[in-house]
Amino acid sequence: MALSWKARRRLSLLVLLVALPLYVVVAISVVALFDRPPILLELAIYVGLGILWTFPLKPIFKGIGQPDPEARDGTED
Repeated sequence: MALSWKARRRLSLLVLLVALPLYVVVAISVVALFDRPPILLELAIYVGLGILWTFPLKPIFKGIGQPDPEARDGTED
């Protein structure tokens, strides 16, 4: 069952406000467990982790910036 536009919008807000900051804290904590790598390798790790979270969540964010396709009178919420 596909999520409605409203549900995806709420879920995307939850992801951006709660899950993403938690992901950042976990990523920094995991990298800090190891000896500090060379700066370019550390940069590559953070860039890779920064891109990695988007792939499983792409369907949630797709079309969120557009008006509600199911709205009849053109108003949102």
